Amino acid sequence: MSPAEPRVLHDADGILVLEKPAGLPTVPYRLGEREHCLRAWAERQLGARVFVVHRLDKDTSGLVTFARDADTHRRLSQAFEQRRVTKIYFAAVLGHVAQASATIDAPLREFGSGRVAVDPRGKASVTRYTLRERLRDADLLRVELLTGRRHQIRVHLFHLGHPLLGDPLYGQPRPVGGAGRLLLHAGELTIPSAAGAPLRFESAPPEDFAIELARRR
Repeated sequence: MSPAEPRVLHDADGILVLEKPAGLPTVPYRLGEREHCLRAWAERQLGARVFVVHRLDKDTSGLVTFARDADTHRRLSQAFEQRRVTKIYFAAVLGHVAQASATIDAPLREFGSGRVAVDPRGKASVTRYTLRERLRDADLLRVELLTGRRHQIRVHLFHLGHPLLGDPLYGQPRPVGGAGRLLLHAGELTIPSAAGAPLRFESAPPEDFAIELARRR
């Protein structure tokens, strides 16, 4: 299967919303990767600078927001910080969750290795999920982020005993469940608009995500 290309879903009033494929970082992770990231792709397509508002992990697909100017960047960044943005993900986890819906309230702490873990000395972190579909050896969950910590969904569900399928970092053996990609997709995003009514965007899980789910039905 050929690698998917990013896609522009919205470009108006200073707000740029893109669909990011799995495997492409939002911003460079290391020196020398400046041209291989979603921000660089957007700037090449638009011929102008864009401002990063939030990020997705490299292996996560789905909706990402950029700003086209400094004023919009400031307004959107404040909205994310003040939790006035709704972020919904689809996550496929190994095994079957005990509860059809639950809230995971467990502080997360980042370590120098790049890993994140539940730790009482960490930052407050809250994730809410509902069961969307029960599969043969896994569950598909609809997950809402109430805070936005690094690797939050992955670590909270791993802590619950249900690591994400395809996760190369949390869970055993790796990648978890033998999946060909991390089964985490940012599928819904609602952000406040200066014009009044909030802006709502949806993104269906891509083909490679759907193929991995189909293997488990």
